[in-house]
Amino acid sequence: VQLQASGGGLVQAGGSLRLSCAASGLTFSSATVAWFRQAPGKEHEFVARIFRSGGATAYSDSVKGRFSISRDSAKNTVYLRMNSLKPEDTAVYYCAADSRIILSSTSKISNYGYKGQGTLVTVSS
Repeated sequence: VQLQASGGGLVQAGGSLRLSCAASGLTFSSATVAWFRQAPGKEHEFVARIFRSGGATAYSDSVKGRFSISRDSAKNTVYLRMNSLKPEDTAVYYCAADSRIILSSTSKISNYGYKGQGTLVTVSS
């Protein structure tokens, strides 16, 4: 299984980006997929997830209302749409996936069986 995250870049505060996480060897429609981020010197932070059954979504308080996670089953890709970006959103963003993770465990990256390589998002003020 490989997860490929892409779409990061440099954007001004208030701007938008869309991150993509594409999978090979894993069908996203039957997996829970999440985005995490890690700023320099900090731990991984949960950002958003879409659950395998029914597609229930959840967001961290810091991104709620600004970010949106979605899944395109035909392309086997999960997206993270990020609007109204702030300098504090600057981080390396990782996607993670797991087909058996339980709902209560989805906010910790260590609970996911598969992780992508990360894509850097830099928000300038």
